Amino acid sequence: MSEHTRPGLTAAQMAEAVASVSTPDTVPSPFGDLHFFDGVPVPETVETAYNALDLIRAIDVFLNAVPGASLVAFRAGLRVAGVTSARQIGITEPRATSKALFLTPNTETTYGVTMLDLKAWGPTVIEAPPQSLCVVDDFWFRYVADMGIAGPDHGAGGKYLFLPPGYEGEVPDGYFVYRTPTYTNFVVLRALGGVPAMKQTRIYPLADAANPAENEFINLAETPFNTVHANDFSFYEEVAQLVQEEPADALDAERAGQLAAIGIVSGQPFAPDARLRAILELAAPIAAGLARTVGYAPRDPEAVLYGSWRNAFVGGNYEFLRDGARLLDARTQFHYLATVITPAMAHAQVGAGSAYAYTVHDSEGQLLDGARSYRLHVDANPPAKNFWAIDVYDTQTRSLLVIPSTPYPALASNDGKLQANDDGSFDLYFGPAAPVGKESNWVETLPGKSWFPVLRLYGPLEPWFDQTWRLNEFEPIG
Repeated sequence: MSEHTRPGLTAAQMAEAVASVSTPDTVPSPFGDLHFFDGVPVPETVETAYNALDLIRAIDVFLNAVPGASLVAFRAGLRVAGVTSARQIGITEPRATSKALFLTPNTETTYGVTMLDLKAWGPTVIEAPPQSLCVVDDFWFRYVADMGIAGPDHGAGGKYLFLPPGYEGEVPDGYFVYRTPTYTNFVVLRALGGVPAMKQTRIYPLADAANPAENEFINLAETPFNTVHANDFSFYEEVAQLVQEEPADALDAERAGQLAAIGIVSGQPFAPDARLRAILELAAPIAAGLARTVGYAPRDPEAVLYGSWRNAFVGGNYEFLRDGARLLDARTQFHYLATVITPAMAHAQVGAGSAYAYTVHDSEGQLLDGARSYRLHVDANPPAKNFWAIDVYDTQTRSLLVIPSTPYPALASNDGKLQANDDGSFDLYFGPAAPVGKESNWVETLPGKSWFPVLRLYGPLEPWFDQTWRLNEFEPIG
């Protein structure tokens, strides 16, 4: 038997390999120079490195936990407004106004909102009203169920049963049954029949099914309260509250590991020492700035609809997945600007659901400025089966813009006031003062503030999807 000696690496190649796996004695970094003795960090570098690592993890936590923090803040806001259990349902009668802080609500439809507490109530029943569009999301803002037209009752109305984590009891017949990984769940109700139809909703513990108590409907339309998560250190306190309330396995291991790295661990108090607290106080505004960047200026090509107009559901997937990969920026983009997650929103169908587009720029590529006036020309035959609307939002709060002239900063084709041109097109105006004779087609803006519009098409039609009908840009005027 003959032996063969393989040539291996040459001396030069071996030296190159050693260089590629080694670390220089000094490594410049945004956190300061990192110093090593033959690859081993010197004592002062150990502290710098861990501070840097904690800052990176804290920023990642913010960007990846926005969905959960958003619902913790929403529940806190509802409690301030008097909605303290699922027995109470908050409604915006007749429609939402700019009085409260909500992430990009519309002013065209009536909302109903409440929170299920399956730890307190156990299995819980929701009787969805007919011809409704209702959604349940878990406390990490993940989709659980559609009820109504997009759900298994197909708009006929139906009884839905939500079971808490780990439930092993009997499951009675006669319900559409869903198991949820979290005890707290977010319920959003919309009924095409308006407030009277929405008030047909019933929510009660399964144990009370034979004789459920009446629900209380609380009008939130004129109530000032905040449902938007923090952008400072208290963001981490919001997330820590969620982690303590919910089962440890309610969150994926990767995000749970990021949280644990900065001291947010199930079953342990969140009590950062002075060093870590200072890092978290630094991280939150940095991360909020990054979230605003991916929200207002997303770089994924799929986020670009055309021109300056952007699409909030990158990839058209409610789980923000593309080819098996989680689109982390897309998840942050959506949840930093909006609430409610459902496949019916992420993938609109011709003639059903809603389609959305937003922008923060004018035709010259400049940020929309509340001190300037703009015209938006909407071509004839907007492709909406039902109606279309443009709502205007505050870029800081991502809530409806608060202006002196109206609590409804929006223009909608179904409000009976919008004036069309002779050819069926529309000219809409946005600025500090209304053009003479165009008051019905104008939304006020505020000098010193930016703003952004969201277009909604209710029942989008084929020209929207094949882009034979397109939005124009905001043209500065005056």
